[in-house]
Amino acid sequence: MPRNQFQRMFFAFVTVLVTVHAYVFYSLYVVNGSVLMQINGTNSVLEAIRTQGGVYMCGTYVPIWTVVLVEFVLAYTLELVMGSPCSFRLASRVFDMKKDHPMLFETAIICATVGLMCPSMSLIAAFLYYPYYAGFHVATLLANWLKLVCFNFPFAFFSQLFFIQPFVRTVFRTVFRKDIQKQKKQYAQAA
Repeated sequence: MPRNQFQRMFFAFVTVLVTVHAYVFYSLYVVNGSVLMQINGTNSVLEAIRTQGGVYMCGTYVPIWTVVLVEFVLAYTLELVMGSPCSFRLASRVFDMKKDHPMLFETAIICATVGLMCPSMSLIAAFLYYPYYAGFHVATLLANWLKLVCFNFPFAFFSQLFFIQPFVRTVFRTVFRKDIQKQKKQYAQAA
């Protein structure tokens, strides 16, 4: 879909913007919500986060917006540097963009992106949310990383494939409607 660097950056920006919010919500509410409420003796996750002084990150408690901002910057950088270019190359090894149905090619890109970004961001998260108060140990870091990958991969795969990417592609087509129509006219004239 994106045809130039600006469009690729816009596409990645919207994808990461939606994805980071989804993952922060998923991590805080679905994965850790009941533990947070139990530890803090509250009836809601948001109240539990307020009671403990924020979300534990890098050995301290920070507000949720800090978590979203840090994860956004890291995920956006990783998506631009590694996720998008490598997933396109991986999908191109299996499918031919010109011969195969566009839906197959787009699905292959989504799957490759999840396969690259989920373990990468889970490793970053393992460092960010490591229990530094207990001292640092590589085995604990690797165990936390594996745990995060196991929690995040199914959510990443299904949310990207069925919700996030269709939404982002709709936003992209809306924003770049004129450019897409112009490209279609060029293809029609060339054929």
